[in-house]
Amino acid sequence: MNSEQEYYIGLIERLRQLPKETEWLEYKVNNYEPELIGEYISALSNSATICGKEKAYILWGINDKTHEIEGTIFSPGKTKKGNEEIENWLAGGLKPRVDFKFIEVNTDKGKVVVMEIPAAVNTPTSFKGTEFVRIGSYKKKLKEFPEKERKLWLSFEQKPFELRVAMENVTASKVTEFLDCAAYYTLMKLPLPSNRETIIHNMMDEEFIREMDNGNYEITNMGALLLAKDLNTFAHLKRKAIRVIKYKGNGKTNAIREQVFTKGYAIQFDDITDYIMTLIPQGEEIDGGRRQEHIMFPRKAIREMLGNIIIHQDLNAHGSGPIMEIFDTKVEASNPGSLLVEVNRIIDTVPHSRNESMASFLRIVRICEERGSGFDRMEEGMRDLTIPAPKVETGDDFTRTKLYWYDNLNDWTREDKIRTCYLYTCYCYVNEIEVANAVLRERFGIEEKNKAIVSRIIKSAIDAGFIKLSDENAAPKLRRYIPYWA
Repeated sequence: MNSEQEYYIGLIERLRQLPKETEWLEYKVNNYEPELIGEYISALSNSATICGKEKAYILWGINDKTHEIEGTIFSPGKTKKGNEEIENWLAGGLKPRVDFKFIEVNTDKGKVVVMEIPAAVNTPTSFKGTEFVRIGSYKKKLKEFPEKERKLWLSFEQKPFELRVAMENVTASKVTEFLDCAAYYTLMKLPLPSNRETIIHNMMDEEFIREMDNGNYEITNMGALLLAKDLNTFAHLKRKAIRVIKYKGNGKTNAIREQVFTKGYAIQFDDITDYIMTLIPQGEEIDGGRRQEHIMFPRKAIREMLGNIIIHQDLNAHGSGPIMEIFDTKVEASNPGSLLVEVNRIIDTVPHSRNESMASFLRIVRICEERGSGFDRMEEGMRDLTIPAPKVETGDDFTRTKLYWYDNLNDWTREDKIRTCYLYTCYCYVNEIEVANAVLRERFGIEEKNKAIVSRIIKSAIDAGFIKLSDENAAPKLRRYIPYWA
């Protein structure tokens, strides 16, 4: 017996155990009148969406009262409506397109035909211009039940990519083969259960997997992206693996090293961070006659960059994934998808994550910061090294964060100075720190005797419209600065 037959025999047995027909399940024996099938496809497809099911089913060869297998004479491949094969005829009457399929299953008690019907997506499924729905086990016109219609439209809020299916029909043993479940317990600081049933239960609670109608499991995209032992196992996710590229110089013409991390994000996050830190250039300075090396970019900033490109990426984008790029004096982190907040409000605005379920788990296991504090931590790291505040760029289909290193303030661009003045003023404002000339001198690493330098930077930031005086009438020594939006 091939694997497909085994799957559908298991599905039939599970469905037969239900106490009665449901809004997404219909039993027939030999009634295969094409018009009726078309209406049932519409009704079951719409009802599956309302019930939160991925699929609906019609089973021929099953007694709808006893659920016993009686066998059927229905043969979809030989059945026609007029001169047209039934599958083509049904497909022509359905809007939008429904990718249904018939499967003939030979059981010990007779032939069963399974019709697998995908749930409606985005708009109700209609047959010959009429939308149907199930009310209990009865097929009715949708327009006659406005409450059902309203519920159906509410259900069309698109299921996030995280919770869609990465792989289906996976046995419990295969779940633990494809996902590093032991790593989950390590991250959660919990003991590893002694039995597989508890592990499967926990994986379902986290929505890393879902039980299917045949008793096997489907792995969600979130489960795979966070815990996969190898993302290459999931064909449509392998391009979501994090790439780290090291270049010689500050351009992209000379890549000297590239590493693709193919395990789940949660499993490899710390390893990726460690690897990036080994590629970060080392700066040198003379202290008391001794040459000392120091890391050029702070680890906390690198962690936040890495976390951001994971949780803010547009997972629906094809052909690209998160990338960290290391140059001689800069680091760039890029992800598909535009920034969901204004660039200039990135510190004070609570960020909107495209992948909230995934982000929530990464926060629980302390891989990512609490909501809204990540960019603050990044700026703190840059402040500690007196290097420019992070620069964020965004377009229709990308977001990129850049960190720059300079030996001294004279090398900073005017844009770097204004951006840093503004973002540090934002940081201080949200943390209830008054911003005076002295506070900004410290941020830029400027001695008091050179305070005129920071005064010029402040003036440039005011002229550019990024900061303003908190009190227009304050004396020069009492001047305090706030963001333009405060």
